[in-house]
Amino acid sequence: MHRFSQVDVFTDRFLLGNALAVVHDADDLSEDEMAAFARWTNLAETTFLLTPTEPSADYRLRIFTPSVELPFAGHPTIGSARAWLRAGGQPANHERLIQQCAAGQVELRRAGDRLAFAAPPLIRSGPVDADDLATIARGLGIVESDIVDSQWVDNGPGWVALLLASAEQVLAVEPDYGVLAGLNLGVVGPQPESSDTAFELRAFIADRAAKEDPVTGSLNASVARWLIDSGRAPASYVAAQGTRLARRGRIYIDDAADGLWVGGDSVIGIVGELAL
Repeated sequence: MHRFSQVDVFTDRFLLGNALAVVHDADDLSEDEMAAFARWTNLAETTFLLTPTEPSADYRLRIFTPSVELPFAGHPTIGSARAWLRAGGQPANHERLIQQCAAGQVELRRAGDRLAFAAPPLIRSGPVDADDLATIARGLGIVESDIVDSQWVDNGPGWVALLLASAEQVLAVEPDYGVLAGLNLGVVGPQPESSDTAFELRAFIADRAAKEDPVTGSLNASVARWLIDSGRAPASYVAAQGTRLARRGRIYIDDAADGLWVGGDSVIGIVGELAL
């Protein structure tokens, strides 16, 4: 039997964030068993907590979608850390945690109950090809003149980001996933000054069963780097995501001296035992 947690990430209210399944003490599970359970949960990601093999790490994490294993992902990192701590995990440093995963070591910090991870570096940046941009505009049901700017912001999942003029335009997008096949796309727009958040984001993953992601840590990390470096966002801000899916995701961005941090609240909604 394995302890099992289901965590709602990037929200302080259960059912309004992005769900994550976490299996504890999973050293005895095979890769095939992990993959099969991830297919069965059918969530965006399912994670498995294991004993670290690197002495500086507090725990090791494997991250599976229903179809592939990922080297890193944002909301699984925060949700798994929350579950590990709730189950009695004791980090070597009370203020910081070190997660070992396929992408290497990922540092997390604690600010009260909120956790934040250090954003991974971009592996691809720069302008989007004109033909790709035309395809993206057609797939989003917008005209190219609606696009304020675009950029490759790939920190692993292959993100392309578009900036629109407003959050209202972002929320109005109706994607055609047949046109967007093969793309992982983030769309961002500024909120009105009266809003409690600075930007609205949406994440479209055309080749996945759940094609719009409720709240996406990796996308927010890479978009934040782009927006801050281009002078479009302050060093610290809060972004909203999931609005069109009746979620209330909140992502806390902080570009500090020791790196860009992506944080959020998380709520453990289900705790039980898994017979696997």
